[in-house]
Amino acid sequence: HVQLVESGGGSVQAGGSLRLSCTASGFQVDDSIVAWYRQAPGSRCEMVASFDNAGSPYYADSVKGRFTISLDNANNTVYLQMNMVKSEDTALYYCATNGGKYWGQGTQVTVS
Repeated sequence: HVQLVESGGGSVQAGGSLRLSCTASGFQVDDSIVAWYRQAPGSRCEMVASFDNAGSPYYADSVKGRFTISLDNANNTVYLQMNMVKSEDTALYYCATNGGKYWGQGTQVTVS
């Protein structure tokens, strides 16, 4: 039974930092590609960060240089470290795997 649970969202001031967690069960995060997405009100869902087939991180241009995706195999968790956040980073953040077949419930990030 595949399950993804996001946590770590909250309110943060512009320029601050936040770390989101995506804890997986039912599969190992290093055996699959887990991606982070976000959706702001009135906007379409966009991929924020992921890994390519070679295991190299991929970032949307809007977050490149500010966000970092990483794996924690011991805790079966994928992190999204968000630094130098901006108001436009405000969104509901989701993690997903298996080409979008499985999604978490999302965690809200609000930047003021």
